Amino acid sequence: MIKTYGEFWDFYVQEHSKPMTRILHLVGTTLGVALLVFFIATGRWYYFPLFLVVGYAFAWSAHFFVEKNRPATFKYPLWSFISDFKMIWYMLTGRMGREVERVLARDTN
Repeated sequence: MIKTYGEFWDFYVQEHSKPMTRILHLVGTTLGVALLVFFIATGRWYYFPLFLVVGYAFAWSAHFFVEKNRPATFKYPLWSFISDFKMIWYMLTGRMGREVERVLARDTN
């Protein structure tokens, strides 16, 4: 059982070890946030749930077809949501590859 966010982050990184998984998360999250902003800006609040559908469709597809694992969202929804944005930030700042290497190296030792 994962008890701290630090433990969860390492688990999350391991579950997102393949570059295509991370790219699909980036695309889904970016499109989802763009839709959310659009719906709010245009007053179409009733379409609000679509931003979640779009975002999670990309992410879950990555887990089912690329990583072949179960999305962490099912068991840890809040930490997973937060970690999606942390992972994207690490990707954009060039740090995610090092995080994956760190976690995978730890698991082989």
